Amino acid sequence: MLWKRPHPFAPSRVGAPAIFALLVFAAVAAIAQESPPADWKIADLIAETVELPRIPDRVVSIADFGAQQHPADARPAILAAIESVSGAGGGRVVLPAGKWYSEGPIHLKSRVEFHVSEGATLLFSGKPESYLPVVKTRWEGTELFTYSPLIYGRDVEDVAVTGRGTIDGNADSAFKAWHGMQDDDISKLRRMGFTGTPVEQRQFGEGSHLRPPAVQIFGGERVLLEDYRIVNSPFWINHLVYVTHGTVRGLEVESHFANNDGIDIESSSWVIVENCHFRTGDDSVVVKSGRDLDGRTIGIPSSYILVRDNDMGGEDGIGLGSEMSGGISHVYFTDNRLQSGSSAFRLKSNLDRGGLVEKIRIRNFEVGSFDTLFWFQLNYPSKQGGNFPSTYRDIVFENIQVEDVKVVMDIHAPDSAPLRDVLFKDISVASAETNFIIENAEGLRLENFAIGDQIIDGTFDWRKK
Repeated sequence: MLWKRPHPFAPSRVGAPAIFALLVFAAVAAIAQESPPADWKIADLIAETVELPRIPDRVVSIADFGAQQHPADARPAILAAIESVSGAGGGRVVLPAGKWYSEGPIHLKSRVEFHVSEGATLLFSGKPESYLPVVKTRWEGTELFTYSPLIYGRDVEDVAVTGRGTIDGNADSAFKAWHGMQDDDISKLRRMGFTGTPVEQRQFGEGSHLRPPAVQIFGGERVLLEDYRIVNSPFWINHLVYVTHGTVRGLEVESHFANNDGIDIESSSWVIVENCHFRTGDDSVVVKSGRDLDGRTIGIPSSYILVRDNDMGGEDGIGLGSEMSGGISHVYFTDNRLQSGSSAFRLKSNLDRGGLVEKIRIRNFEVGSFDTLFWFQLNYPSKQGGNFPSTYRDIVFENIQVEDVKVVMDIHAPDSAPLRDVLFKDISVASAETNFIIENAEGLRLENFAIGDQIIDGTFDWRKK
């Protein structure tokens, strides 16, 4: 039903993932040796290589399993339909047009497409107890067992959530009050992750207050999130963790509660995000790879990611970190529109993290009105007293047209780990109140950087005496 993009390095053609990895590595290495290095050829390689799910051409409707519309609970029928097609080798489970209600989470299985038809709305329960028992997940970069995401898949392959219908996390959800009740649980979890408490002991079920995301794939290969509209998420909206070959396209995200990131790509590789419409309460698109010791120990980076042709509007546009302890590399943002908000480009870390972020390429952006254009906050206060500076280096911003900002560039990095080797090329800012606020940066290069009627060119360091 869903076909992969053809590519000569695709695993199905060579017969083994290991051979695939070697061939792709060779292709990337060959591109890197070109002079000058052809960065955007790697972006093209990502687009050609990422595979879509392979799902059998079998279709069932939840109505065939006795589902009735809201206010009846359709969840038993949804789960029965998923179980049925999974047992038969896979297929598509369809929610027909109409309003449907789920008294708890939907857990996906391999080779299953969950399709929310145009004209369908799937409303989830707003009662936290509906999302127990706990499942294994990551919460702001630390592994634990806690409330299930609304739609969840663990260790799956060939899965999809599709359709032009609406997924509704429930505007009246009791989870929303938890934003003001979560601080003790956050501190407890972060200490567990920092000290290496075994994940089986990190139990945050009844009596805790950590909100779940709306859609999460926790371990997956060949994953597709496509076309649906999603509203009223309790926490992060779409979340890929430990995913290889992920495609996110055509989503309409309209959710403005606290921490409502549009899509979080965490410790995942070979991922495309394209043609989406984000209106969010936090970052539109953010790349992460785990927090502190927990993230460094697991050690799975986010890499080979392409984000293109999206319309973004939220508190922040795009972000890297602050949970980036497993590393981030080879991330390409191109031809996106950022509307307005707090910061357009926000890169984050602190001394608890460690980790390396490099080979980031950002080009061809139209940017509206933001408080801060380029915000590097690499010295957030350490919560655990760590001394693991992160390294951010080899980053290029190119061809960015900006309407107006309060601050053009706001950079703060630790003395021991300055921001390094960042190129700003062909940047045009029509109007700004403050130009540069910089603390600890080395090798900043500005080429044809215009602020109003002034052009800035040069390479410089900016650090303490």
